[in-house]
Amino acid sequence: MAIKFLKEKDEITTLVQKIQKVSEDIEDFQELMEIITDTNELEESLSDIKKSLDILEKISLFSGEYDENNVILTVRAGAGGTDAQDWASMLLRMYILWSKNNNYKVDIIEKIDGAEAGIKSATLEIKGSRTYGKLKSETGVHRLVRLSPFNSDNLRQTSFAEVEVLPIVDYVSNFSIEEKDLRIDTFRASGAGGQHVNTTDSAVRITHLPTNIVASCQSERSQLRNKESAIKLLKAKLNAINLKKEEEERNILRGVRKKVEWGSQIRSYTLHPYKLVKDHRTKCETTHIDKVLDGGIDDFIYTFLQMQSKI
Repeated sequence: MAIKFLKEKDEITTLVQKIQKVSEDIEDFQELMEIITDTNELEESLSDIKKSLDILEKISLFSGEYDENNVILTVRAGAGGTDAQDWASMLLRMYILWSKNNNYKVDIIEKIDGAEAGIKSATLEIKGSRTYGKLKSETGVHRLVRLSPFNSDNLRQTSFAEVEVLPIVDYVSNFSIEEKDLRIDTFRASGAGGQHVNTTDSAVRITHLPTNIVASCQSERSQLRNKESAIKLLKAKLNAINLKKEEEERNILRGVRKKVEWGSQIRSYTLHPYKLVKDHRTKCETTHIDKVLDGGIDDFIYTFLQMQSKI
């Protein structure tokens, strides 16, 4: 019953969000038509028309099935030891700041701290307009090159972190999610200790037995809320299997053979011997790396979407 209630609640929330988004798109279109049809002020309104056309052009880039959906974003430290864990925490901060810059709601579902610094992994839930449509461009390996602050000789260090972005869905085709297929374990949430440490078994780990896929959440003090978030994450992970299969089928039709390997980074962030952020897929680049790390990634997002629209 709990899962059925959550499904109905999620479906209503998703429907309301889609209605709101369609209403916003209609308002943008109506505003443009009013400017164009008002010939008396047409010459004075060229800048307004261009601005409106830019908005409509951006809207046209979001035609994917899940582009309107909220997302679950996970950052994992890769090769590079403590430097990689610190790099993962820098990326986590970047996405949190990007979300706040866009007035999106962001919650940390789970975070595992590194032994010395940074994080081993962290998972965010981000809610906002066309969240998946924008952040799907971030999926992949991100590489950092800098002088290591964790090396006594201050040597140049290359670190890697992986970013995974999944749309939040209400229903997962090809998979049944029933109580009998789930193993639900509770445990005590880990933390830094002190007066805020959680002393109850409120953290939840859910295993989908048919696929052995695991989803967990320990960010809330409430076991029920952690269970809700874990189920949401489980659905997203199961749906990712469908998305991967669809992508593989599209690549076959296009004659594309893509290697999926840890070393194939999508973007490099260089702090030494020069400053540069470069996306290896779109060739979009900037020397304003501090701005990027403070959440300024929209140029990379829209350049990727424009490239995808031409494929």
